[in-house]
Amino acid sequence: MAESSRPAKVWMMRATFVALAFALIFYHLLPLDLMPASYAGPDVLTALCFAWALRRPDYVPALLVAAVMLLADLLFQRPPGLWALLVLMATEFLKSRDRPRRETTFLQEWIAVAVVLAVITILFRLALALLIVPEGTSFLALMRYAMTVICYPLIVLLSQGLFGVRRMAPGDFDHAGRPM
Repeated sequence: MAESSRPAKVWMMRATFVALAFALIFYHLLPLDLMPASYAGPDVLTALCFAWALRRPDYVPALLVAAVMLLADLLFQRPPGLWALLVLMATEFLKSRDRPRRETTFLQEWIAVAVVLAVITILFRLALALLIVPEGTSFLALMRYAMTVICYPLIVLLSQGLFGVRRMAPGDFDHAGRPM
């Protein structure tokens, strides 16, 4: 059994994910600038969910992703549960898409993340428009999307380098001995 598949290690990495999510949310809520931003930064929390889900799906189970993203929805004053649901569906789609073929290149992974992120961004904007919820400009949404796609490789690099969240190999097994 591999070192990285022990239950204690999995739970420790889940706690690390939650701690990172809380740190990102806390940083986002800090009043660092008194003027409204003229640009939209990346959605690091969503990119982190995608990176960890593609590399180690056992570290980010569906309930954990849903809880973290729902908390972010509530604290960022987005419609509660909408972005959380979309990110949850996207991570589960990426997990299911990645399992049969773990030998995909990083470029293929990056393109898949970009496409899935584009789809959920468009669905989010459509849902806000249908519900007649005031939304920001389309330019800011496009900028946030582009910044998230651009910073995705950095998030993957930091996740792998600092936290050891590496892609599962075809012969890896979970703590119960099942193939991952």
